[in-house]
Amino acid sequence: MLWKAVWESHGGRIAGVTFGVVLGLIYLISGFWDMLFFALVVFIGYTLGKRKDTAQPPLFQWQELVGRLSGRWRPFK
Repeated sequence: MLWKAVWESHGGRIAGVTFGVVLGLIYLISGFWDMLFFALVVFIGYTLGKRKDTAQPPLFQWQELVGRLSGRWRPFK
């Protein structure tokens, strides 16, 4: 049951890197800049997965942002 223990402790990181690799492979057609973008996507996926594993708060407090914008900005009046 080693895989189950690894998944429970690092599931977000594994899922984040997997998602990053899949998205990165879409953009990894040719060239140096595509390779750098691939590395950036994998890093972002790993970072978001790690934040999920360690139960850190989200980077952006979306509810607070929506609350601030709803008073001043209304796209549908």
